[in-house]
Amino acid sequence: MLAIVEKTEKGYLATFERRFKSSVEAVWSTLTQNDKLQQWMPNLEVVDLRKNGTMKFNMNDGTGNSFEIAILDFQAQSYWQFEWGDGSVRFELEPVENECVLLLKEYVPDLNDHIPKDLAGWQVCLEMFQAALEGKPMDFPKESWEAHYKAYQKKINPFLNEEK
Repeated sequence: MLAIVEKTEKGYLATFERRFKSSVEAVWSTLTQNDKLQQWMPNLEVVDLRKNGTMKFNMNDGTGNSFEIAILDFQAQSYWQFEWGDGSVRFELEPVENECVLLLKEYVPDLNDHIPKDLAGWQVCLEMFQAALEGKPMDFPKESWEAHYKAYQKKINPFLNEEK
């Protein structure tokens, strides 16, 4: 399922919703523990997991280069928000019956041609997240990303045309 994209007062919001047959604790550990986090988002590394803490985005291109990302908001087992380019990304967890609902929200101040790539990336990361949560890590599915990229281009183009 593609993200819902909507215009807001401060730009745009893309919301992905996933429901997992796992506890909030299991989903949270897959989100935040580096050994599990890197199974679904290999560029990210948690350095100091708290509000006003930091993470690193490792380029993973053989150069050893990385940059810091600020953690903007945080409550253990509940939500985690960090800088993402000019905007931010927020993960929210909610227990529902014996499952966990995860909302991934990307706050985007301005749309550009890169946003469909970014949204396709999060879409694939969520596929990889589910595999990691189930104990079956997978490699980056390039074909899946390409298909999602095309779908997000179609989804974002009407917004880009409105801004012209």
